Amino acid sequence: MAKIYYYNSFEDDFIETTKQNYQLKDNYKWIHSNIFYQILSKFLYILIVIFSYFYTKIFLRVTIKNKKILKKEKGYFLYCNHTQMLGDVFNPFIICFPHRPNIICSSSNLGIPILGKLLPMGGALPIPKDIHDMIKFKEAINYNIGHNHSIIIYPEAHLWPYATFIREFSNVSFHYPILNKKGVFTATTTYTKSKIFKKPKITIYIDGPFKVADNLTKKENMQILHDKVYNAMVKRSKLSNYEYITYQKKD
Repeated sequence: MAKIYYYNSFEDDFIETTKQNYQLKDNYKWIHSNIFYQILSKFLYILIVIFSYFYTKIFLRVTIKNKKILKKEKGYFLYCNHTQMLGDVFNPFIICFPHRPNIICSSSNLGIPILGKLLPMGGALPIPKDIHDMIKFKEAINYNIGHNHSIIIYPEAHLWPYATFIREFSNVSFHYPILNKKGVFTATTTYTKSKIFKKPKITIYIDGPFKVADNLTKKENMQILHDKVYNAMVKRSKLSNYEYITYQKKD
């Protein structure tokens, strides 16, 4: 019998870090030009890719469909549903390979003991809570896209383990691909019943590209991209046929 999680709204958190209220330091850097930092970052990236392969293929038993459409892309935005605590950290390294992913995440993740300090070096882009730091944050996105990295965005924002449906999300994050005039793709994680294991089999479907239109305003493009991404993810999510965890709204 599936576990049941009850929620009030899509803003509810079911997984919280040990330091949920962690704040970025005033002098936090999103872009590092130090040569030693860059060397260590590249070395860490290699280790993460190796670990990610074994973790996603052997432990999570992930199958990725339609990955070939990303091969010719250089610098793109990948929107994903947020349903795996560690899988959503490591899956992008396999999905995007050989391009390096940069994952937009909550700043609270940097408060995780030991691992949190390594996340930025591994490619994490923590969202600043101070509006004055948003300029630096946007510069970091532009910098990484300019170096042919992929930017990973979880528009649902909150982690809901094994959720088989797509939660509604805003169109705010879609101004990034519009400003950079880059292609948009989706990676939708689905769950089907396993013949052997209790936990479901994971299949991730890649769709796109969804591109911006030159003859439309920024606001119009943001909404159109949002609708295309949301609809593509909803369509793929219907391929799930097994609820390991059931979500029910509180009365």
